[in-house]
Parts: sequence; structure tokens; C-alpha cells
Amino acid sequence: MPCLPAGRALTADGVDLYEGWTDDHVLDVSGGWYDAGDQGKYVVNGGIAVAQLLGTHERLTARAAAGTTVDEAFLRALRAEARWELEWMLRMRVPAGSRYAGLVHHKVHDETWTPLPTLPHLDPRRRYLHRPSTAATLNLAAAAAQGARVLADHDEDFAAELLSAAREAYEAALSHPEVLAPDTNRVADLGGGPYDDTHLDDERYWAAAELYLSTGEDAYLADLRANPCHVDGPTPVFVPEGYDWKDLGALARIDLATVAGALPERDAVRRSVVAAAEELLATQAAQPFGTPYAPRDGRYDWGSTGLVANLLTVLLAAADVTGEDRFVHGALTGLGHLLGRNALGVSYVTGYGTRSVHHQHSRWYAGQLDPTLPDPPPGTLSGGPNSSTQDEVAAAAVGGLPPQRCFVDDIGAWSVNELTINWNAPLVQVAALLAYPGGRLD
Repeated sequence: MPCLPAGRALTADGVDLYEGWTDDHVLDVSGGWYDAGDQGKYVVNGGIAVAQLLGTHERLTARAAAGTTVDEAFLRALRAEARWELEWMLRMRVPAGSRYAGLVHHKVHDETWTPLPTLPHLDPRRRYLHRPSTAATLNLAAAAAQGARVLADHDEDFAAELLSAAREAYEAALSHPEVLAPDTNRVADLGGGPYDDTHLDDERYWAAAELYLSTGEDAYLADLRANPCHVDGPTPVFVPEGYDWKDLGALARIDLATVAGALPERDAVRRSVVAAAEELLATQAAQPFGTPYAPRDGRYDWGSTGLVANLLTVLLAAADVTGEDRFVHGALTGLGHLLGRNALGVSYVTGYGTRSVHHQHSRWYAGQLDPTLPDPPPGTLSGGPNSSTQDEVAAAAVGGLPPQRCFVDDIGAWSVNELTINWNAPLVQVAALLAYPGGRLD
């Protein structure tokens, strides 16, 4: 793929969001996961998704060491999926001799939005690499450092490559601390989501955490402790709205709490996870249908089911820290919300439940539009209710309804019914940790 030509990220009022950036290099960016319902691939969304698969493997391996019987075939599948995405993330690095060498391209996608349905291999549109970003580079640093740790016993050479890449990406991000991904939605029909982010303390925290857990080196510990997202710092990482690709402090804190290491303040980190889980249990007890998700503004966000799943990972982290079943029971109750115990009585996971969704927004799982194509496979999580129904289909069907009812199972309802890698990844983690229960992890 070549780089996006200069001037292609131009807004209607003449602002070049990439400030004249382009470059001459061409990269092989094959492999990896398509992000959602389109043919785009985004490092910052891939980062959290692959990290949660790696984290699932790490936690299950620790449980197996403590006596839990875990299906080795499932662990192999986690490793294979994680490697597939990590190899692609490595390919997104800017080569030596280019501007921003060492940073990571933020995304690659079509030059304009692809219509539904379109199979990827029949997509006629040009695809381009977009400007590198500090956020994408920190995502590679974090995910590669974690991958090096998790895969070390299974592929020593690849693990060494990952750790070297993580170190290099971290240093590149320190050298270019504010190369930000802009809101490319300001450009008419640019063909992909922006994944813009202007606050990177959480990405720095996550990268430092994973590198410290993988190396034990003092430099990463110092960066970790200096970060405002660290325990007792001014930036809260556990909030009622949950965490996602843009807010990664909670993900870092969970790994610091559950992965064995020499962090001196590990007890304080663990207490912070348990305190967050206690608040979720209290929220859950006060809510209809047993969801721990209760945004402070009373509105459900895009991908609310993914946010629910991420909140359940906090409960399960507390279960690992304490060994207390009440956190497991809270996670089971919250999973029930995703599987049908909700205001609509619908399971948001294809193929599970008496009445489940099956028309998620996708350009290839598009049986609703083309009967020769399949519906999404079993296990696919829909984005779920969204108070801001941006698409016409959802707005016409559910506009103005209460938050839990702002949903319609239609392929055109992309603001409520898309499928994404970063919503399915925490569902995998929650389901796996519940399927292979363990006691307290030291």
C-alpha cells in the first residue's frame, strides 16, 4: 500500500488535517483483522483487541499452573489469532529513511467508503496508508511487549522480535510525543473511521506497564510511576462508562494487578481494581436487568455492549485478585445482560439465546442484502443500544426511545448494530475466564 497522497485529507473549509504529509514508501500490510463492518484496518483498535486475547491466554495459563484444566486447543487458537494481528501491526511501521521513521501508521483503508455488500477481494477502490501517529506507535509498543511475554514459551524467536519492536516503538513515541490522529470525519467520504485521540497519557501508561512487566527494567518503572494514570495519580482509569481503545488506563491497571511481577506498589494497584469492581457490583444491584453499565449522563454510547464486556473484565480481574466468587457472579449476571436479559429481550451475540441478532452491519456478512452471502457467524457481538442514532435506519426505528431500547437489528443501522474486533475481544475474555474458572492468582 502507498501513502495517502498529499492534500487528500482536506476539509470543506480548506484545512489539511495531515499538514501536507505524504511519503514515498510502500508497505506490505497484508494480514491482520478487518476492523469492523468495513475493509479498514486500524492499529489502535487492533491493539486493544489483540491485547485482550493475549491477556486471556496469560490469565488462563496462570490458572492452569494453579490446577485449572484449560483446553490447550483453545490456547493455541488464541496464540494463532494474536500472532496474525501482531504480524500485521509490525508491518505498519514507518521504514528507515522516511519521515517519522520508527513510528507506526495509524490506519489503512479505502479512499472512499465501500458500499454494502462488497467482498474484500472484489473491492475496486484504492487503499492508502494514513499518517503515522504517536497513539498507534504506543499501541504497538504495548501489544508487542505483552506478546513477547505471552509467546516466549511458544516461539522464542518471534517473542524476541516483538520485544525489540516494542522497545523501538516506545523510543520512537518518546521522540515524537504529539503526532496526533485527527478527526478525519471532517473530510467528506474519506473511506474510514478516524480513531482520533488527543490525550495519550493512557497509551503511555499502558506501554510502560507492559514493557515493565516483560522486562522488569527501572526505566519503564520510572515512566510508569510518573504517569498521571498510575495508582494514586490524578487521572481516574476506572469510570462508570467503562474503557475502550481510546481509554486504556484500566487495561494497564488490570495487567499490573493480575500478572506476576516485582512492582513494589502492586498491592495498591490490586486494591484499586477491587475498589472499582465493588462500585460495579453496587451499580449492578441498583439497575434493571443486571448491567454494570450506567453512564453518568444517562445516555448509552456507541458500542455499549463492548463497554459492558470491558466492565465485566474489571469484575473478573477482581475475582483473580481476591478469589471471591461474588465478582464472578457479577460477571455472570452482566454476561446475561448481553445474552438477552435486557429491555428488548434480545441476545446481542449471534447464535446464542432464543432470539439473537443476526443482521449486523458488515460488507461481507451481508445475507440481509444478498442471500448468497452469509450472516455473521455465531459468537459475533453487535454494538448494541446507542442513544446517538447517527444512521437513518436506526433513527427512524428507535429515535427518542430510552437508552436500552435504542437498537434495531438491521444491516443498515451502523450506529447500533456494527460488528468490531474490539467488542468481540472482551467477550472472548469474559466467556473464557468464566468457562475455565480459577481461584485467587498471586
